[in-house]
Amino acid sequence: MEWTAWFDAPEYEFARQVLQRGIATIFFVAFLSCLNQFPALLGERGLLPVPDYVDSFRRRRRPSLFLWRYSDRLLRWVCWSGMAIAATIVAGLPQLGPPWLPMLAFLSLWLLYMSIVNVGQTFYGFGWEMLLLEAGFIVAFLGSDQTPPPRTILILLAWLLFRLEFGAGMIKIRGGSEWRDLTALYYHHETQPMPGPLSRQAHLLPKPLHRMEVLGNHFAQLVVPFFLFAPQPLASIAAGIVIFTQLWLVASGNFAWLNWMAILLAFAAVSDPVAHAVLPVIPLGWHASASGAGAGAGGTQTPVWWLAVVLAVTVLLLVLSYWPVRNLLQHRQLMNASFNRWQLGNTYGAFGTVTKMRIEIVVEGTLDAEPDDDSDWREYGFRGKPGDVRRLPRQWAPYHLRLDWLMWFLPLRTVHEEWFYAFLAKLLEADEPVLRLLRQDPFDGARPRWVRVHSYLYRFASRAEYRETGQRWIRTLLYEAIPPLSLPPGR
Repeated sequence: MEWTAWFDAPEYEFARQVLQRGIATIFFVAFLSCLNQFPALLGERGLLPVPDYVDSFRRRRRPSLFLWRYSDRLLRWVCWSGMAIAATIVAGLPQLGPPWLPMLAFLSLWLLYMSIVNVGQTFYGFGWEMLLLEAGFIVAFLGSDQTPPPRTILILLAWLLFRLEFGAGMIKIRGGSEWRDLTALYYHHETQPMPGPLSRQAHLLPKPLHRMEVLGNHFAQLVVPFFLFAPQPLASIAAGIVIFTQLWLVASGNFAWLNWMAILLAFAAVSDPVAHAVLPVIPLGWHASASGAGAGAGGTQTPVWWLAVVLAVTVLLLVLSYWPVRNLLQHRQLMNASFNRWQLGNTYGAFGTVTKMRIEIVVEGTLDAEPDDDSDWREYGFRGKPGDVRRLPRQWAPYHLRLDWLMWFLPLRTVHEEWFYAFLAKLLEADEPVLRLLRQDPFDGARPRWVRVHSYLYRFASRAEYRETGQRWIRTLLYEAIPPLSLPPGR
């Protein structure tokens, strides 16, 4: 049927390959992160055990396999299943079949991961969780190698990127004055949740360059997203700008898979001719080579039943877009919010204000029977958060260190969080699963008699200070946030 030709976008086959395989890779990393961390944080003997949460969770009526039963064994089964499905998509196996096959694979990933997120409590309260879920649902309808990419789904993916970028830009403009007076990057590289190996060098750049960074960020988030819907090659150029700015964020920090998701979504606006012009190794007839002779624009057409499915999903997601659009137009804009239980049609945004000082929570323990300032206090080392002042921050993204991220929020809110006291109790018990989340246990598996918590001011060392001391951080003790604690007798 000729009237259906507009819905087929064979000139975006490279985009489909990147989107399907790339988002499946992020799902693989997300499930791997759950496998390694969820039991210690939220398992049967975790800091915030899911079984204790389920009763209140039922009243919220958010979908999850764990609504009926939770066990660490079932959680591991869900993680391994998700990783296996994601690996097949990365290898391109479901894409070789009919379009419903990759659809079922991605919807399985969406449902399995949503089951985890919906019981993950504060450890899964990050915007990139719902971003991955929404992207995974939309990508499910990109079809397989037997059909051309559906144009409406590509537009919806560009619309998701628009909400992500423009929402973040509006949060900043409506937020702290540091974004309007262009001083935000004077602080951000130093105070961001988890600095990377290049964060200190970025922080030490001249202030005029930091002001240019902020201007570039405003341009990339408030102007460029509109051009994602422009004719080619403007749409591809806009996507390229997004990709470039996101790669700078990848290099200068650790934001789990947030930046990588933005990079992947940008490919929804990149056409094969533009991709070929930039990288000639990418074939112009990608769809024909991927699906066999006779496929694509000059061969097979999209089956009517598949077109009906795609259009139904398109209408559904357009209807759900009403709520994030309304939120974008409101002065009191919500950040990283979902308006329905299925986490579709969400609103996004981050860093409306920038923290001016870096306060770090440092946890120490001692084997001494009577704790005082002269006791042998030893510091616990975390994998990602700053601690050892000489240690070069590591690159972890897109892997997500959930405990380290939550530690960053403590001084911004309060150290008197339920999960944090549970964490201190696990340290006193020398709980092996929790200790595996750390980089260094100063007691090599032995139980400390006491633990305490100090608050420190951290700042990056200048180049002169680094040459003199070898320290990448300069820290100053502020106060004792939690005095020495021990387990009750008999524990």
